[in-house]
Order: sequence, then structure tokens, then C-alpha cells
Amino acid sequence: MEKIKITLTKSLIGSKPNQKATAKSLGLVKVGDSTEQNNDASVLGKVKILSHLVCVENV
Repeated sequence: MEKIKITLTKSLIGSKPNQKATAKSLGLVKVGDSTEQNNDASVLGKVKILSHLVCVENV
């Protein structure tokens, strides 16, 4: 399965609680944290919620 790399580029301070919870579920806590996830519908839905806070790259 294809993987994507998700990097938190902006701070979660002032974000809505659901955005903070989504970032935590992806394993993103601090600015600069990155994780590799499978490219599937559930992960892409989470990325859509955090689209203004993260950078996404194909691996």
C-alpha cells in the first residue's frame, strides 16, 4: 500500500478540540513532528481536518 508522510507545520495552539484530538491520533504533538501513514480514506479524512496545519508528501 502506498504511504504518505504527514508533517505538522503550524502550532495547535488556538485550534479546535477536534483538531487537537485528530493530530494526536496521527501521532503529531509538536511542530515539526512527522509520521508515515497508509494512504487510505480514514487517514485522508484526518488530513482534511488538519489541512491548514500539516504538509503531506508521497513516500
